[in-house]
Amino acid sequence: MSTNHDRLDASQRPSSLSKVPYLPALDGLRALAVVAVMVYHANSAWLPGGFLGVEVFFVLSGYLITLLLLAEHDRDGVIDLRSFWARRARRLLPALFAVLTLVAVVATLLRPETLGKVRGDIIAGFFYGSNWFQLWVGAGYAAGGDFAPLRHLWSLAVEEQFYLLWPLVMVAITRRRVIRVGRVVLIFIGSALTITLLVALLHHGGPIGECAVTPDAYWQLSGRCFSIADVLYLSTPTRASGLLLGAAFAMVWRPNAVMRGQLGQRPARLDVVGIFGLAVLALLVAKVHYLMADASGAGTVADGSLMRGGFLWTDLATLAVLGALVHRRSMIGRVLAAPPLLWLGTRSYGLYLYHWPIYQIIRRVAGVPLSLIEFVVAMLVTAAVAEASYRYLEMPIRRGQFKVETSARAEAWSMQSRRLVAVFGLVGVIVIGFSGLRVATADLQLNQIEASIAAGEQDVTSVEELLGDVTGDVSRENDQSADTGDGASDITSTTTATAIVTPQREPVQFLAIGDSVMLGAAGVLRERGYTVNAEKSRQLKGTLEFLQQLKDAGAFGDVLVVHLGTNGPIAQADLNTFLEIVSDVPLVVMLNVRGEVAWRNSNNELLALIDAEDNNVVVVDWLSESQNCSGSCFGDDGIHLLGDGQVFYANVIRNITGT
Repeated sequence: MSTNHDRLDASQRPSSLSKVPYLPALDGLRALAVVAVMVYHANSAWLPGGFLGVEVFFVLSGYLITLLLLAEHDRDGVIDLRSFWARRARRLLPALFAVLTLVAVVATLLRPETLGKVRGDIIAGFFYGSNWFQLWVGAGYAAGGDFAPLRHLWSLAVEEQFYLLWPLVMVAITRRRVIRVGRVVLIFIGSALTITLLVALLHHGGPIGECAVTPDAYWQLSGRCFSIADVLYLSTPTRASGLLLGAAFAMVWRPNAVMRGQLGQRPARLDVVGIFGLAVLALLVAKVHYLMADASGAGTVADGSLMRGGFLWTDLATLAVLGALVHRRSMIGRVLAAPPLLWLGTRSYGLYLYHWPIYQIIRRVAGVPLSLIEFVVAMLVTAAVAEASYRYLEMPIRRGQFKVETSARAEAWSMQSRRLVAVFGLVGVIVIGFSGLRVATADLQLNQIEASIAAGEQDVTSVEELLGDVTGDVSRENDQSADTGDGASDITSTTTATAIVTPQREPVQFLAIGDSVMLGAAGVLRERGYTVNAEKSRQLKGTLEFLQQLKDAGAFGDVLVVHLGTNGPIAQADLNTFLEIVSDVPLVVMLNVRGEVAWRNSNNELLALIDAEDNNVVVVDWLSESQNCSGSCFGDDGIHLLGDGQVFYANVIRNITGT
């Protein structure tokens, strides 16, 4: 413990107790955290809770920044805000600006159609407001259809906002001659627990689809929908618990004080606590999810174990590890100070900054997982770029040696070398300037998936239109009964009310019902005589009531094509209900699932069992059939249909139905 007293006289406190020594093991902890994040970003199935590495960084930031501010106050008697923010700027801005510049250049050269959307990300990243910008445009982690090379900057925005605010808080705390450490710590801990409780109370445990489909999963403001899960995950106040707990820990657990206290001679006790903390962290990153498939088949949901205490458990486990690492003779500290971990930890900022844009260049859109080979390639490239950034950009600027080293090397260069550097420099300036101009003036465009879906929405028949004839027939019958003008009207009304239970309409001979995959081919299917009802984010479970209404209305004709299962798992009970509803349709065609989604194999295995049991149902192996499509068939996510894929999709259906 840093002190045995609740009250501390700032003027008499030994500055050596607050001095912050270099602790190599903390770089080892940074290494574990950044590797977990990079693995998760590559393929969330490999490490579902790897995103919690960001929470570990939050705790570390809260601890170290508070420790540094306390040390400065103990040494100088004041906290120099200008000096603190200047050090943060030298530490953070060079690599950030490099990433923003490289993204602008890459997008201009390789993905010019994305420049309109990338512009907003660049501006938000520059001002450290990425988390709020992503919430405003609805580009949280669940939005996987865009080329989004800067989406990871949300966490840096949270930290930078903390860096701007926290020194002011510490100035207010240290301005008093006597600092009541216990009271301050309780306020920090109480604030963190309050945030945890609010997140748990605000958490929406139901399915998350489009705002119009699952409005309870969203907050609405000025006509805009904000996903509750994304707000709780991305906003600064709801993610401040780790920062606050780290700050509270810094008030009572200072490295030099720990070494001078009783525990300084008993590192083994701290090792036990630290190993337990690592075990808890390992369990959390292996088991906790952000978004996951609901076991009941209701769709995608936010993991309640995360929103109802998961962040807090991560914070506490990190503090347990941190408590051991600050002891310079602890065994766990020596292990985490191993050279490979030190290399990763000292470059963790660059690794985090550069890995996500490199991933995006490889996979083209945010929601596509990397293969193992792609991941290895991405890691090699990321490591090389991060090393170059660390050695030639970040450290020279941080140490104030950039200009000196540059001028010294320039004197040793030959004239030819200088000319070569000048040429490359001029080319670089031109490319960067051109990229900046293109980013500034680019039009905002729909990505190829959005464009395909938007076009398909012009060719679908809505639920209201499909059932509209039923409503119209009932209304006309009610009107006729009301016009009788005699006592018979009561009898007629009763008869009509009975008819409402099972209203009838003309059958739709060729009816297609699906999700956004079918939506892309709606125009082609409509040209071939199909009535298409397809919606984004639709799942089988949420469509059963609508299908029952169609059955009751006598709307099913000779052929029913159904393509559902891309947006969530199919439960056996829901499939049985579906088969019962469509049992009287002469021919039902179902297509299975294509694309890298977690429930693809389980859904396809379930659908594959249908043929042997139901003679009127034919299951098309779309996953296999789609491999035969040539030309421009699929969007970058490998799921949604482009021009050639739309025709091929309709042809596969025609091979079964004849239409």
